[in-house]
Amino acid sequence: MVETGALLGMAAVGLGMVLTPGPNMIYLVSRTVTQGRRAGIVSLTGVALGFLIYLVATNLGLSVLFVAVPELYAVVRLAGAGYLAWLAWNALRPGGISVFAPQEVAPDPPRRLFAMGLTTSLLNPKIAIMYLSVIPQFIDIDAGRTMAQGFVLGAVQVIVSVTVNLAIVLAAGTIAVFLARRPAWLRTQRYVMGAVLGGLAVTLAADTRTAAPVG
Repeated sequence: MVETGALLGMAAVGLGMVLTPGPNMIYLVSRTVTQGRRAGIVSLTGVALGFLIYLVATNLGLSVLFVAVPELYAVVRLAGAGYLAWLAWNALRPGGISVFAPQEVAPDPPRRLFAMGLTTSLLNPKIAIMYLSVIPQFIDIDAGRTMAQGFVLGAVQVIVSVTVNLAIVLAAGTIAVFLARRPAWLRTQRYVMGAVLGGLAVTLAADTRTAAPVG
């Protein structure tokens, strides 16, 4: 139903996006470092549910709504750009703290960890763009069953993202200890992440493309 080339292309795009610092990565790393791997894994389940909600909503007509009302898509896009800009400022501002720097915070219960992971995922503009603009480019209209193709391609992204994020959660504690012994590296990591987030915010704000329909 879906060609191998489309599956591999979707996997490559999903891998590139999940490896780019963003809200999901920042939340998962910070929560794992401050509360442990179990907390990071619970948070990841919330993030994964956010992926599935976007996938189902898009295939059931969310992208059609955005195509019909492009102003609504512009609002979502600009809101996402603003969120990324805020994250970039927190990383680059004087006195900013790296996500890998241990902090004294009150532990959150599993229900809140799950809810925060879900909220962070739903507010992640990278995921919105993935489902609304990128996935439709891999759908073969002539092959028919476009909705089923959308679900399959989205499932590839979910599997890639969850797998990579799980690896990040499992490695976050080790990376935090490594960077804690090297303050200069910790500062560099913060500046690089802030610069990447800022660049993404500018790119997203300047992108005038409209959402592509799925279904």
